[in-house]
Amino acid sequence: MTRAIVLGASGIALAFAMLASGYVAGRPQPAYAEDKPQATAGALDRKEVELIVRNYLLENPEILLEVQQALETKQQEEQRIAQLGIIKQSKDEIFNSPHDGVVGNPNGKVTIVEFYDYNCGFCKRAIEDMHALTAQDPELRFVLKEFPILGPDSQKAHMVSQAFLKLMPEKYGEFHDKLLGSPGRADEASAVKLAVSLGADEAKLRDMMQDPAIGQAFAGTYELANKLAITGTPSYVVGNEVVFGALGQAVLAEKIAAAKACLGDASC
Repeated sequence: MTRAIVLGASGIALAFAMLASGYVAGRPQPAYAEDKPQATAGALDRKEVELIVRNYLLENPEILLEVQQALETKQQEEQRIAQLGIIKQSKDEIFNSPHDGVVGNPNGKVTIVEFYDYNCGFCKRAIEDMHALTAQDPELRFVLKEFPILGPDSQKAHMVSQAFLKLMPEKYGEFHDKLLGSPGRADEASAVKLAVSLGADEAKLRDMMQDPAIGQAFAGTYELANKLAITGTPSYVVGNEVVFGALGQAVLAEKIAAAKACLGDASC
């Protein structure tokens, strides 16, 4: 964070210097005798202005933070507007993909979508938020969007998960809870073992894992996450908002309440 601020401040300082240079370059220049080139006088003026800017910034360094904060606020708002457009354009892909598991009320009025990885430590802790939220709100539909980004083990575990979802959708919630809640690292072996313990036929499971639709589903999720600027797990889509990180049950409950308030409101 400190490095980001320093880099940002350096960029802002450079912008001030460029602005000063542009000011000098754009000013009308006085006439000079032929033996005193205008370029030399102009160069001196530029140095004088840059010195004024430098001294001002040294005396008022807080202005760099103020400008940096204003820039970050502007960028965040631009990102929010862009995300809103993507959510509206890709509504079915986000909220109603046939490749996603659903817990809570499948016909709930409000949907929250979680992008998760079975080997994400924050996702393991956030599972309790999902349990609490769905238990407290009978109108909540919780969509589990598989987003394997933590290496080959995760990709294999999610392939098993997708195959299990297709074969035994009624037990997917239980599979998800147990695999995500397991203390060890999820991989193909542990996922297959769990699936079989829940009643899956291993031969059929492994055959389903070869379905090219699974790879296509992951590719679609990666593309969607990229559009939404999602780079980590867990991340959520609640209503028209993208929420990054395991922020806790209280924050998610606030976002869900806001999404409910927007139901039927075209201005939201």
